[in-house]
Amino acid sequence: MPKAAKPVADVAAHDRPLDEPQKNYHTVLQQQIVQAEEELRRPAPALLLSGLTAGLDIGFGPFAMAVVLTLTRGAISPALQQLLLPNFYAVGFLFVVLGRSALFTEHTASAIQPVLDGRASIVSLLRLWGLVLAANIVGATIMTWFSVRMGLALHIVDADAFRALADRMTAPSSGIIFCSAIGAGWLMGLLSWLTVAARDTTAQFLIVWMTTFIIGLAGLHHSIAGTVEVLGGFFAHTGTTLPDYLHFLILAVLGNAVGGTVFVAALKYSHIKAVS
Repeated sequence: MPKAAKPVADVAAHDRPLDEPQKNYHTVLQQQIVQAEEELRRPAPALLLSGLTAGLDIGFGPFAMAVVLTLTRGAISPALQQLLLPNFYAVGFLFVVLGRSALFTEHTASAIQPVLDGRASIVSLLRLWGLVLAANIVGATIMTWFSVRMGLALHIVDADAFRALADRMTAPSSGIIFCSAIGAGWLMGLLSWLTVAARDTTAQFLIVWMTTFIIGLAGLHHSIAGTVEVLGGFFAHTGTTLPDYLHFLILAVLGNAVGGTVFVAALKYSHIKAVS
C-alpha cells in the first residue's frame, strides 16, 4: 500500500523556505512530488481534456516548421534553414508547458516521483500515462489533419515540406529511433525538473525554448511532436504509411519513457535521497 502523503510543508530541516531566491534540490524534488500527486489524483475526464489540448497545441510547432521550409526553400542556405527551424519547433512546446497542459513526455519524469517515494502506486502511474498519451495522440492527429488541409489549401505549405519532416522521423533504423527517443525523453525530463526549479515565467520560457530547440536541432524523436511530423506526410499523401507511423510511435514512446524515467527521475531521486 502507498504511504500516506506528507504535507507540503513537511520538508527536511536543511531545506530553504520556498520564498528564498534559489531553491535547493530537496525543495525542487518536494515540489515536483506534490505537483505529480495532484496530477495522479485528477479525474480521467480532466486528464483527457488536458492531454487533448496539449496534443492540439504542440502541432503548431511542426506546422510552423513546414511553413518556414516552404517559404525559405531556395532563399537561404540549407545550413541557415536548419538553424532556423528548431526555433519554430519550440513554439508548440512553449504553448503546452507554459499553458500547463498535460504532455506525456513531461510526465515520464515527474509522475514517477511519488511512486519512487512510496506515495502512489504503479497502477495510478500507468493510468495517468495511458490517459495522457492517448489524448495527446488524438489531439496531435486532429491538429495535423487540420494543418495539412489548411496549409495546402492556402498555399502556404507544399507537400514536399510535409514529406521532409516525416522522412526525418521515419528514415532512421529502429535502433537509432529508439536511442534518439531516449535523448528526447531525457531532455523533456530535464525540462520538467528545471521548470519546477525556475523562479518565474521568463526563466521557464528560456528553459522550454533551450531544451526543445536542442531536440529540434538534433532531430530527436519526440513521440507527440513527431506524431505531427509523421502524420503530416501521411495526410499530405507523400508516401508515408500508417505502418511507418506505428513503427515510429512504438519506438518513440518506449524511448521517451526510458529517457525520462531512468536518466532524470530515477537518478535525481536517488542522489537526493542518498544525502537526505
